[in-house]
Amino acid sequence: MKKIVALLLAALMVFAMVACSSGSKNTAETTAAAETTTAAAATDATTAAETTAAAAAAAGKTELNIGVLVWKFSDTYGSSVRTAMDKYAKDLGSAAGITVNLEMQDGNDDQATQNNQADVMFTAGKDLIIINLCDTSAGQYLDDLAKKNNVPVLFYNKEPTDPAIITNQKSIFIGTKPEEAGIMQGEILADLVSKNSAIDKNGDGKLQYLMFEGEINNAEAIARTKYSVDTATQKGLKMENLSEVQVANWDTAKAQEMMTAQIAALGADKIEVVFCNNDDMAIGVIAALNNAGYNLGNDPKKTVTVIGVDATDTAIEYINAGKLAGTVKQDGDAMGKAIVQLAMNGAQGKGWLDGTDYKMADDGYSIRIPYAKITKQ
Repeated sequence: MKKIVALLLAALMVFAMVACSSGSKNTAETTAAAETTTAAAATDATTAAETTAAAAAAAGKTELNIGVLVWKFSDTYGSSVRTAMDKYAKDLGSAAGITVNLEMQDGNDDQATQNNQADVMFTAGKDLIIINLCDTSAGQYLDDLAKKNNVPVLFYNKEPTDPAIITNQKSIFIGTKPEEAGIMQGEILADLVSKNSAIDKNGDGKLQYLMFEGEINNAEAIARTKYSVDTATQKGLKMENLSEVQVANWDTAKAQEMMTAQIAALGADKIEVVFCNNDDMAIGVIAALNNAGYNLGNDPKKTVTVIGVDATDTAIEYINAGKLAGTVKQDGDAMGKAIVQLAMNGAQGKGWLDGTDYKMADDGYSIRIPYAKITKQ
C-alpha cells in the first residue's frame, strides 16, 4: 500500500513539472510575439516620421539646383525664354528666400547630344530638370531617366509627341495652344485683305501662297500650318497652294535657301502670301525676297505678304519697316516666368500650381500661355 501511494505521488509531481514547463513556454512565446509587434510598430512609426521629415525638408529648401536642357541656344524665341528664366530665377527666388541655380545646356538641335547631357544631369542630384526637347518624338528616354532617378520633369515649348510621357504627377508641360497661333495668322491675313485688296496682286480672286513649316512631327508646327490656311478660308478667302510645304526647321538660313529656290522656280511676282511657323523663318524668307527686289519696304506693288509667329525684336522692326505684314506674339517673358514658378514648386515637392494663378488645361497635364496678334499700327 505504501508503494502504491509513493508511485501516485511521483506521478503527480511529474505532471506538475510538465504543466509548469508548458506554461512557461507559452508565456515566453506570448511575450516574444508582443515584443515583435511592438518593434514592427516602432519601425513603421520611424519610417512614417522619416518620410514626413523628408517632405518637410524638401519644402523648406533654401537652395534649388535645377538643370535646363535646351534644344538650341541660337533659336531667337528660345533665347528670350532663357533670358526670362534667368531673370525670374533671381527675382522669384529672392522673394521666396531661395537661391535658384539654373544649369543650362545647349542641345544644338541634336537629340543624341541632349540625351548625353541628360545622362549627366539626372545622376548629378538635381532637384528638377527642365526640358526643351530637340526631337519631340524622343521624350521617352528622358522620361525613363526621370523615373529611374526619381526626379520631377518640366517640359516646355516643344510638346512631346506622346502625351503619356507627361501624364503623371511628376511631369508637366508649359506651352501654348497649338492651333491658336495658326488661327491668329489666318485672322491677320483676312483683316489685311479686307483693308487692302491689292494683296491679291493678279486680281484673280485667289491668294497664291507658300507655307514654311518649322519641324516634322511637331504638334505646334503642324497646327500652325493647318489652322492658318483653314482660318483664312473660313474668313472667306480663296487660298491656292503653290508648292509643297517647306520644312525649314525653324531656321533663318534654311528658310532663305528654300525661299530662293521657290522664287527661282515660280517667280516672286507669282507669290502673294507666305505663312511661316516662326519669325526666324519669316526673316529668312524676306531676305530671299529682298535679293529679288521685293519687300524692301518702299513699294507696295513689289511686296509679298509674309506672316510669322513669335514677335521677336527683329520681326517688330520688319513690321514697322513695311517688310513683314504681321506676326503672332508668343510671350517669351511670360513663358520664362511660368517655367521658373512651376519648377520651384516641383523642386520642393509641392503641387505644380501651388501659390500661382495658372490654370491646368483640360488635358490635365499642361498650362498654356496665350498668344496675341501684332501688325503695324
